[in-house]
Amino acid sequence: MEIKLIRKSGKFNFEAENEAGKTVELDAKPAIGGEGKGFRPMEMLLVGLGGCSGIDVVNILAKQKEPLNDIKISINATRKDEEVPSIFDVINIHFELYGELNEQKVERALNMTFDKYCSVSNILGRSATINFTFAII
Repeated sequence: MEIKLIRKSGKFNFEAENEAGKTVELDAKPAIGGEGKGFRPMEMLLVGLGGCSGIDVVNILAKQKEPLNDIKISINATRKDEEVPSIFDVINIHFELYGELNEQKVERALNMTFDKYCSVSNILGRSATINFTFAII
């Protein structure tokens, strides 16, 4: 896996590119001179958590033959602002799952995701408490 970053403009505006040529822009917060031209690095960690856990949940539910029509994921996190580095202390992630789904199978899929399969949650969970909730709609 390889990621390349180039500075685009301003002090802290970077563009990251993966091996497939997909790009995302990053920037720092305005308080230190960022210009709001992209995601902040800590936000990217939460994007990674949402993507990783979402992919795993969708995959597990498909293997369980659960009819998932759609999924939406919301993440809210707090950081230890008084410390340097200011790492996450609590991450709350909420899943809205659409379809005629079995609640026990959804809960099992989420537990498997966070306990075993999602690499990002396993990394972040070493320094932060990760809580998940879900609603079937």
